Amino acid sequence: MRKLVVSSFAVVSLLLAAGLARAQDDSLIEGLKKACHTELTTFCKGVKAGEGRILACLYAFGDRVSGKCEYAIYDAAAQLDRAATALKFAATECKEDLLKYCGNVQVGNGRVKACLDKNEKSLSDKCKDALKQTGIKP
Repeated sequence: MRKLVVSSFAVVSLLLAAGLARAQDDSLIEGLKKACHTELTTFCKGVKAGEGRILACLYAFGDRVSGKCEYAIYDAAAQLDRAATALKFAATECKEDLLKYCGNVQVGNGRVKACLDKNEKSLSDKCKDALKQTGIKP
């Protein structure tokens, strides 16, 4: 299980740092806080949040992390991995539309999604379908 936790820490850190799955970030973070409350208040009490420092702290004390916390980290990593896969699929399917309509849009803070929303009627069927399949668009 230790190897799985190490890779889960890495996935969670990288994906949260990359800002993927914004809609899920808050619920994942809250779930981790709840499941890892003891570890966070015992081992990581003085650690300033941000830039993966909390996850690094939990990783440093990985041999003392409870099963509940360990599972929450694994589950968050799995959820974020699925979200990253969905985003990659949508980006691949919408590549031409993204370049055509949103090529000059700065990535971040929902600007690309806003651009896709603005140009929704002009998007290719392939892109619309991918956005629907991934849940990016209802």
